[in-house]
Amino acid sequence: MTPTAEPRDSLSRLPALGVGLAYQPALRPFIETHRGAFDYLEVVPDVLWTDLGAGAEPRYVADEEGMAFLERHAAGLPVVPHSIGLSIGTAHRFNREHLEQMERWLERFPAPWYSDHLAFNLAEHGADELNAGVTIPLPRDHETLESLLPRVAEVRQRLGIPFLLENNVYFFDMPEAEMDDAGFLNALAERSGCGLLLDLHNVYCNARNHDTDPFALLDALDLDRVVELHVAGGMEHEGFYLDAHSGPMPEEVWSLLDYALPRCPNVGGVTFELLGSWYEEMGSDRLLRELAGMRALWRRHRGTATGAVAQGVAAQGVAERVAEGVAEGVTG
Repeated sequence: MTPTAEPRDSLSRLPALGVGLAYQPALRPFIETHRGAFDYLEVVPDVLWTDLGAGAEPRYVADEEGMAFLERHAAGLPVVPHSIGLSIGTAHRFNREHLEQMERWLERFPAPWYSDHLAFNLAEHGADELNAGVTIPLPRDHETLESLLPRVAEVRQRLGIPFLLENNVYFFDMPEAEMDDAGFLNALAERSGCGLLLDLHNVYCNARNHDTDPFALLDALDLDRVVELHVAGGMEHEGFYLDAHSGPMPEEVWSLLDYALPRCPNVGGVTFELLGSWYEEMGSDRLLRELAGMRALWRRHRGTATGAVAQGVAAQGVAERVAEGVAEGVTG
């Protein structure tokens, strides 16, 4: 089966949600108190169920308390699923069990689109299967591309909503790659019909670790296919810069967001990611500042978001505009 690319105007009909926050259990107090600071919640569905393994019946057991929290505190807000378990690049099999679970999830939490990672985490290990626990990047070659096409088509057909794949971060490059990052993403989106979730912090990580130009990557990408943007902060560790989701965005990521937003005509949202283990150190005030600055940029480039919008975007550095948004009283 050869997938048919999704018409570009179908992406333009997706809702413009605005600024989103990635759900973590540790962020529940913030979500309860500052619901007006964001326009949607992005949720990793995998954290709200337990996978009991092949042969178990039922295989997936929902965290009903966590699901009830979402239903209670996200009522009236879009809940956008961004899973980590599809492992679309696994060579030995396609994880249809995860796809079936996503069908059940969407019955409970309908969504405008669904995303996962352009990566794999499941691999053969003798007679067993190993879950690496991290998203491992794929070779950028034609064989990999061909293997992805029918899987993307199946996800799109079964779920019935746009399917996005996220560009991955990598700490070493694979030799003799047949395509560069932009070329592979463009070919995949064009041939499979998937949209792109463009993680700008991943772009920054790769550029910093491999001494490349992140803006050149954005210029080479088909940004018409971008439906969602991710932003985050990270840290240095033993000579590498890590995509740790550990705090505020670096100034360079703010600059990438400022550059990308007006160039992605079909973008529906920009999501801030923060691991729950870093929330206490970052604090609610700084998280509010990040979201306020994101809203200021969204308003500048995309118009009014669905919730309250940060006021006053001055002509100074992008990171300074975050502080200005808070000074204007934008606290959700």
